[in-house]
Amino acid sequence: MSRETCYRCFWPKPLCWCPSITPMETRTRFVFLMHPHEFKHEKAATGRLTHLCLANSELQMGLAFDEHEAVQEIINNPRNFVMLVYPSVGARNLSKGDLTYAEIGDRRLIFLLLDATWAGAKKMLRLSPSLQRLPRVMFTPTAPSRYVIKQQPVAGCLSTLETTHELLLALRRSALDDYPLPDQLLGLFARMQDYQIRCASDPNRQGYRRSPYSAPAERVPVGGRTGARRTRVLNLGDATSR
Repeated sequence: MSRETCYRCFWPKPLCWCPSITPMETRTRFVFLMHPHEFKHEKAATGRLTHLCLANSELQMGLAFDEHEAVQEIINNPRNFVMLVYPSVGARNLSKGDLTYAEIGDRRLIFLLLDATWAGAKKMLRLSPSLQRLPRVMFTPTAPSRYVIKQQPVAGCLSTLETTHELLLALRRSALDDYPLPDQLLGLFARMQDYQIRCASDPNRQGYRRSPYSAPAERVPVGGRTGARRTRVLNLGDATSR
């Protein structure tokens, strides 16, 4: 029989992360647009864990969002200032102070983040013209990805969890928001990966890995379509603007 699952973090109940998580209050609302594969199949879904860490956040699953009622309501609400976290020419760089209180005014700042592989995120954006029309925001990462158990396709790519951490750091530096528990996201990320590394190194478990994971800084970026399929790449910083 399969193990009983916690339907908040989607981990087996004996390994549930929820008791160790304190939802943080932020003025900014984070909306994670989760690819169906991430929602249904991805064990190390950092978007879901990030959502649990943020009281003012939500998950919305889909592939194309132009007909997604909840997402369209967010986008079309005049009381919201909605931005897509996605690197591109013309995107506002939070790390450089490109976003200010004066521009936001009395509206609620909302960040939409695509929670998918690099290839999946590009497809979601291609299928959603309403997302394409949104103003974009990015940042300059303060550190390379800490993703040990998966390889990023190019330098500067980050997981959804790391991306949110960087966004909150930049928001705090710009005095646009608070970051009440700055160690929680990365601490949870490290604990989750440490558990999976221990499982992978156990010869008595299915999926035993005979060679250890290399440090992210020692890896050669894989790039291309093959790498994109094997790597969770979400909401990149300006090092990967394209």
